Amino acid sequence: MKNEIVEAFSLLAKEKNIDKEILSRILQEIFLNMLRKKYGQNGNYSIFVNMEKGEIEIYQSKLIVELVTNDVTEIDLETARRAEPDLQLGDEFLEIIDPSTFGRRLIISAKQNLNQRIKEIEKELIFEEFKNRIGEIIIGDIRQVNREEIFINVDRTELSLPKNEQIKEEKYRRGDSLRAVIKDVRWTSRGPEIVVSRSDPMFIIRLFELEVPEIYEGIIEIKGIAREPGERTKIAVFSHDKRIDAVGACVGMKGMRIQSIVKELNNEKIDIINFSTEPEIFVTRALSPAKPSRILIYEDEKRVIAVLDDEQISLAIGKGGQNRRLASKLTSYDIQTIREEDYQKMMAQEREANKSLEDVEGLSEKLKTLLIEAGLHSIRDVQDAADETLLEIPGIGEKTLEKIKNIIQSHNQ
Repeated sequence: MKNEIVEAFSLLAKEKNIDKEILSRILQEIFLNMLRKKYGQNGNYSIFVNMEKGEIEIYQSKLIVELVTNDVTEIDLETARRAEPDLQLGDEFLEIIDPSTFGRRLIISAKQNLNQRIKEIEKELIFEEFKNRIGEIIIGDIRQVNREEIFINVDRTELSLPKNEQIKEEKYRRGDSLRAVIKDVRWTSRGPEIVVSRSDPMFIIRLFELEVPEIYEGIIEIKGIAREPGERTKIAVFSHDKRIDAVGACVGMKGMRIQSIVKELNNEKIDIINFSTEPEIFVTRALSPAKPSRILIYEDEKRVIAVLDDEQISLAIGKGGQNRRLASKLTSYDIQTIREEDYQKMMAQEREANKSLEDVEGLSEKLKTLLIEAGLHSIRDVQDAADETLLEIPGIGEKTLEKIKNIIQSHNQ
């Protein structure tokens, strides 16, 4: 019977892909609990399980005494000598326990306990396996489609594709095969929850790695990605080999590589651009298909003003502001788009704002002197100064301040 038990458990370990050493420890714990239930907590037991040989031995250590007062921990000399004639009073006697004596109820309880422990271990193994696979693309079959999430079967494991990780407008049907990227693995009260995504930018990165060998091998590097799932993606690439055109490699011969990715993404538009460390060049490329006439970089503010001709402005902004929004995300600059005409007006105002107070008509020499001595040398300096600061200048009161502001305002018109 012992061999049958171990053999059954060995088959279980193989079927569930559980390490035999782990299962051996579980068996030891289960048999120990069975012994304690049958004989109490005071027994000194030893359990040896050999999964390879299919052997299990259970021993109970008893003290040899003249008069037994506790048959769980003691044995009389006569009984002990039937097994080993050389034993003496005070010696330790190891009694072999037959598992078949445990009774049907304990056996059923042990089986239930084993099944529960195996389920727990299976969950732990699944958690560890998929935690190490975050960022990997999986292919599974849709098992169930709910309003808030879709359940996918992968290697007999259930994965979740929540609504916010799905591509908008995609239709999912039970039984269909689906690709997604493993985004998150977390432990819940029900066990491991494996979340996959088709909307995460990582999904596109992994698709490019599958379709473009140069990316997988590290010759071409994806420097940045901005995505609005199901609609449009901008991706910046860089070639570490000057002989290889990064954009051309990603597009492929006759566009076959990019077409394969677009098809997987349900015809999502993908703009591939060459990365540049020069902000002006990078922003210009990111705004494609629009072609700015000039780019103004404000590095301290991480802000960019893109100047475009009238026919280019709508292309730069895109439908619902999408092109500009994606370009801003890709480059990490807040991109503002203006027409050439507005740019000229802005520059004129800029020049006027930087005009020296010495050249401002309408300001008396006395006021000019007061302002310049206070460290205000241009129209912009006065505009940027708070009223409280100006009123602290000796000789400038409320009425004088109002006069100064009116003169400055007239120069901005």
